[in-house]
Amino acid sequence: MTDTDLTAALLAAYDAQMRAVQPVPAPGVRYEHDGPVLRVVGQHRGFVTGPRDWGGVRGAGLDALIARQRDFFAARGEAVEWKTRGHDDPADLPDRLRAAGFVPEPRETVVAALVEDLAVAAPALPPGVTLRRVTADADLDRIAALETAVWGQDMAWVADYLRGRLVVTPDDYEIYVAEDAGEVVSAAWVAFRHGSDFAVLLGGSTLAEWRGKGIYRALVALRATRAAARNAPYLLVEASSDSAPILKRLGFTALTTTTPYIWTPAT
Repeated sequence: MTDTDLTAALLAAYDAQMRAVQPVPAPGVRYEHDGPVLRVVGQHRGFVTGPRDWGGVRGAGLDALIARQRDFFAARGEAVEWKTRGHDDPADLPDRLRAAGFVPEPRETVVAALVEDLAVAAPALPPGVTLRRVTADADLDRIAALETAVWGQDMAWVADYLRGRLVVTPDDYEIYVAEDAGEVVSAAWVAFRHGSDFAVLLGGSTLAEWRGKGIYRALVALRATRAAARNAPYLLVEASSDSAPILKRLGFTALTTTTPYIWTPAT
């Protein structure tokens, strides 16, 4: 199989396996269907996903579908994210989302790699830095505080999200921190989904002063090793503009892009 064929096969697998959400919702979260749309209710903000062609809905019908999701969450006084991918049809979906009041957040690159290529010995960590798997509430709160510091916005919801996943599928989420003298300097987790070829790498946030020291790469290698132990053939990441170049240097291949479109109620 050529590299082009492999990339096409991975993109097809991504569309078939990864455009939905985790099969079992966390406590307080529910899934609803509206035509081709899968709507997630009960998280820190609403979430909308669907198949690559959005069920063939086009034109005025697509506008109505978008408006229904917006209005549903407007009635709840909540923001909502409509998740798009760069290879979606129809091509005018982003324009129609903007017309309905949705605003794009930064685009991410969807990258994938063979687990066997990344499940290697982790690079040396800086002196005093250790990696640890965590499940305790206090550690999840510390991860949320790290995410808030890294991204400059309130990310307290991350702790609740991780708690919810550990409640319903504790074996399918492995959460790790890198610590220096008790301080969390980086955090990342890996999600497994039964029946999927992908282990999904998530998080991967590092305090600015600790970047460029091998911690991010060590967490990738650790999670790849865990994916190998679970017989997952591929790693998948929706990578920020900071992470994508690092991952490509490690051997990840770009499959597509993903852009969240956000509608927020007036305050």
